[in-house]
Amino acid sequence: MQGKRGRPRNMDTHDAILTASYDLLLECGFGEVTVEKIAERAKVSKATIYKWWPNKAAVVMDGFLFAATARLPVPDTGSVSGDVLAHATNTARFTRSREGVVLLEIIGEGQIDASLAEALRTRYIQPRRLEFRGILEKGMQRGELPASVDVALITDLIYGSIFYRLLVSGDPVDDAYVEQLVQHVFDGIGARTR
Repeated sequence: MQGKRGRPRNMDTHDAILTASYDLLLECGFGEVTVEKIAERAKVSKATIYKWWPNKAAVVMDGFLFAATARLPVPDTGSVSGDVLAHATNTARFTRSREGVVLLEIIGEGQIDASLAEALRTRYIQPRRLEFRGILEKGMQRGELPASVDVALITDLIYGSIFYRLLVSGDPVDDAYVEQLVQHVFDGIGARTR
């Protein structure tokens, strides 16, 4: 892995910075995290952080992803319905955890911090959408979904509904809701479920 100027990163230092930024994010919330606090916690200089990340938003987002990626594996249950349900359920459960609360805080802060919003879109939202696209495309290849399915629309229907409840209505996003949501979407597109 290389820093923004092409220098190789010391992985122990890199991981210490990401761990420090994530721990501070959980403890304080995005607004209270500073590059100074990250440097102090990781026992590195601010210059080391700025050598590899352009700003606080980038290092905090990478710290969040460093920890969150292991919590959100891409499922492979053998069926598109099982994979979609597992992916959506894991996401909903994640959003109900402390890390999920942090994600919601990041979304909120992104409304006033353009660099954070961009980091969220490029480093978290777009990769998750690509994962989900892969699940749906695999389902189309296996004949479980019609070839005419609008992958982006299906993604928005499922994840837009989950995040609407989390961010706007405050209604619960429990496993039963996710299962009902996925079933309704699959019924609407004429998917073959097992």
